[in-house]
Amino acid sequence: MGPLETQWFPLLTGAGLVLAALVFFALFFVSAPYGRHARPGWGPSLNSRLAWMLMEFPSPAVFLACFLWGHGAQGGCVWALVLLWLIHYTHRAFIFPLRLHEHARRTPLLIVLFAILFNVFNGYLNGRYLGLHAADYGPAWIAGPRFLLGALGFAAGFAINLHADQVLIALRRPGETAYKIPRGGFYRWVSCPNYLGELIEWSGWALATWSLPGLSFALWTAANLIPRARAHHAWYRRQFPDYPPGRTAILPFLF
Repeated sequence: MGPLETQWFPLLTGAGLVLAALVFFALFFVSAPYGRHARPGWGPSLNSRLAWMLMEFPSPAVFLACFLWGHGAQGGCVWALVLLWLIHYTHRAFIFPLRLHEHARRTPLLIVLFAILFNVFNGYLNGRYLGLHAADYGPAWIAGPRFLLGALGFAAGFAINLHADQVLIALRRPGETAYKIPRGGFYRWVSCPNYLGELIEWSGWALATWSLPGLSFALWTAANLIPRARAHHAWYRRQFPDYPPGRTAILPFLF
């Protein structure tokens, strides 16, 4: 890391933490206009499959490039961390979009551009950090409680996320467009278990890496998904009079 980057890297990480807090509060008042919250007035839009690919691809690409740029090829533990990131974002960029229904609502180009910026920023911070600190994640780290608990949390969150997405995708038969009440799995307790899964994933990542960039990304995830889960939950209650009364938005029994 050069002298200029050494100076700016912690400032960028700190800025990420501050911006996450600001975004968290802003999104309680303005729901991002895509999916069920889509509304006119946000400019040109893209097919949702293409939009998801464009939004998510920068994350694994930038992360891996920055990791390798930092000469990060050190040992099994750091490569395990890299693999966790790539598994999640390879799925989000290339597998999940192809499973979306063809009639999925279009996504505003502005949202796509914001998401690309978000993923480039966090891919850089986390990939660069792991690349430069790869030697810190040696054999003792992979056997330590932070890595083991973090990796277990990441895997559990990923499984919850996959199952929740599968439930949503299976709700509609080919040609159907109407929304329905999802049931089963963590939908017994929360309206957005897909978001709950991501919160668990990236909290696990922050623990496994024990880094400020990891913490920043976990907080960014919460800042985006908690307000959106609240908006989804309120939408479900408006749309369905028989919506299960015991469900909370994203944290079972709490919120």
